[in-house]
Amino acid sequence: MKSYMVIGLGLFGEALARELCSLGAEVLAMDVRQELVQQIAGDVTHAVTADGQDKEVLKALGARNFDCAIVAIGNNLAASVLTVMNLQELGVSQIVCKAHDETHRRVLERLGVSRVLIPEQEHAKRFARSLVRHNVLDYIELSEEYGILDIPAPASWIGKTLRDLNVRAKLGVNIIAVESGKKTNVSPAADYQIREGDIMVVLGDNYALEAVQKL
Repeated sequence: MKSYMVIGLGLFGEALARELCSLGAEVLAMDVRQELVQQIAGDVTHAVTADGQDKEVLKALGARNFDCAIVAIGNNLAASVLTVMNLQELGVSQIVCKAHDETHRRVLERLGVSRVLIPEQEHAKRFARSLVRHNVLDYIELSEEYGILDIPAPASWIGKTLRDLNVRAKLGVNIIAVESGKKTNVSPAADYQIREGDIMVVLGDNYALEAVQKL
């Protein structure tokens, strides 16, 4: 089970913490505003009223033991930067940060965080799924409903042809390419036999893509 520390429980942080927990992750959610902590307490593993700008508090909460810390502090650039620096000094290996705008993003990238998000550009729930579904190698959002993802060929597909699988009828997705070693087979023929190590490039709506990830 992966574990996440979510610091800042505004609209983005709250949605992200709830979704991560619903996907089976262990989540510690924290904010300086007690009312926000109380609202989410029943929907996450742990919820605490605390300030990420206090390094000793983060240390006491075991920040370095989490797989990922997500800094979702709102528009306060100084608080965001100080929290990131505290996490880095405590040895947190993966830090993801919410940015308010491009200037905020550039500052955070200079600090060397693992990933910077601008919520208006990336939906919180979809990002949560990308964190937890570790078998997804890449995801391209085409619209609110459709996307393209790259996944290793599921074990149940190995040795079968695309005709055998008939994924369009059974799963509602299209295999638009197969990456095999250094070669990419675009629009593979129906008699293409899937090999171990193949990467499947799959197009479909979000519900169908989620079903493929669970194979």
